[in-house]
Amino acid sequence: MIGEVKIRCKNNKKTIRIAKGSTLWDAYHALNLQMPYGPVSAKVNNKVEGLHYRFYYDKDVEFLDVTSSSGMRTYTRSLFFVLAKAVKDLYPDSSLRIGTPISRGYYCDLRLGRTLTEDDATAIRSRMKEIVSQNIPFRRIQCPTEEAIEMFRSQGMTSKVKLLESLGDIYTYYYQLDDMVDYFYGSLLTSTGSLNVFDIEKYHDGLFLRVPSRKNPLELEDFIPQEKMFEIFQEHHRWQDIVGLSTVGEFNKICQEGHISDLIHVAEALQEKKIVRMADEIQARSKIKVILIAGPSSSGKTTFSKRLSVQLMANGIRPYPISLDDYFVNRVDTPKDENGEYDFESLYALDIPFFNQQLQQLLSGEEVELPRYNFQTGERENSGKKLRLSNDMVLILEGIHALNPELTRLVEDEYKYRIYVSAMTTILLDEHNFIPTADNRLLRRIIRDHKYRGCSALETIRRWPSVRRGEDKWIYPFQEEADAMFNSALLFELAVIRNQALPLLERVPENLPEHSEAYRLSKFLKYFVPMPDDMIPHTSLLREFVGGSSFHY
Repeated sequence: MIGEVKIRCKNNKKTIRIAKGSTLWDAYHALNLQMPYGPVSAKVNNKVEGLHYRFYYDKDVEFLDVTSSSGMRTYTRSLFFVLAKAVKDLYPDSSLRIGTPISRGYYCDLRLGRTLTEDDATAIRSRMKEIVSQNIPFRRIQCPTEEAIEMFRSQGMTSKVKLLESLGDIYTYYYQLDDMVDYFYGSLLTSTGSLNVFDIEKYHDGLFLRVPSRKNPLELEDFIPQEKMFEIFQEHHRWQDIVGLSTVGEFNKICQEGHISDLIHVAEALQEKKIVRMADEIQARSKIKVILIAGPSSSGKTTFSKRLSVQLMANGIRPYPISLDDYFVNRVDTPKDENGEYDFESLYALDIPFFNQQLQQLLSGEEVELPRYNFQTGERENSGKKLRLSNDMVLILEGIHALNPELTRLVEDEYKYRIYVSAMTTILLDEHNFIPTADNRLLRRIIRDHKYRGCSALETIRRWPSVRRGEDKWIYPFQEEADAMFNSALLFELAVIRNQALPLLERVPENLPEHSEAYRLSKFLKYFVPMPDDMIPHTSLLREFVGGSSFHY
């Protein structure tokens, strides 16, 4: 029928016709869907769009709520805008930087020109609730990029000006909330009225924004103290403020002006300085015999352990790596997950009693024969390789369970040094758009899996939710147990990763659900000016993923 389009809905398997120009919100009501938490966004032909989206052609649609990762991102971005407006209304001359994901919420750096107080947090919370109760629409507006740049310049939003100036787009979108404008690199809700679950509290020198739980969106996410992680983020933000490089717009300008070499040298030197300090601390604590290195997928644990080994040897200490994989139980004894599949991520996929027995023998000065796991037969074998620790030796154990107290429960703390490694991305797109650390790691894994494991981006993206569940269960609960934390993210790395990742992401077919994640990551990477990898040192942690490392893996 003229003037109508056909919508196929994946939620209820129904097909309807709707007037051209109708929005996703209109389609949701026409389909008579009853989503318990309501829709916040939708996949349109497997690309996530806000409910403002209008139909002019036939489309496939899947509505998303806050229990999905995409839906939660939409909710959180909308909450960021409400927070930014509340702060501007109350403190017009203040500056707000949103974007340290910590303790299952977000730390926001608010600078008022004086010390932030509990009363300030209370006032901001009250103003946010007023904005929500007024159910003000979020308006999405397209305009020529130069108009958006001048508008943001007039508002003093310089980080957005620098970002848009570096992209070279003819047109851009921005959002308006009442009398305030802002830029976000993803969809927002249609109005503020749905943002009923949140809280804002004073936290250190700034604010802590609490968001809903994905498991139960009617309740706030639990607050999990992560003081050591918080300090790592703050340390990097302080350094970036000093050198004047906190956002992607500033980074792109440095690249375009030809100063990237200096940034690479300084960023690599900062990481090496951290590694040297850890090696010196281990040397100073003479009783340490076991170094435990843990971190989530694609955090760069392997290259970190090799660079730490170099610095330990420079201090007269001989590191000896032991692979935890060789302590797997026989495959038939491997625990199974809720789907009845072998759970190789489980701590109990390892033979903990046998591992502790050998560890105790080594620390007592005895000689042991190290095992070797045969992945073809699924059984542990004798390796014929014998080891006895000398006075100048330390063991290095690297793996996802290394910080789990159960793994080394028979070893006293004075003999252990625990290190948590992760890619804690600290560069921001702009002052109100942070870069999720998980996106950084996923992009690393996509190019590594393709280069070294023959896996497509589709396969890596498909497995990623399972990887994340394993991290939530087996890694994150123990990260604050670490004696030291190491941030493996480099300020320039996403500009390098872009070159290798984009072609892989573009191969994910549009008709598969993983296309939405591939499209989102591709769109995000295009904010970075591309950078060749020929200036990156061959010892860089990034080489573990993009290739060309001088270390053997």
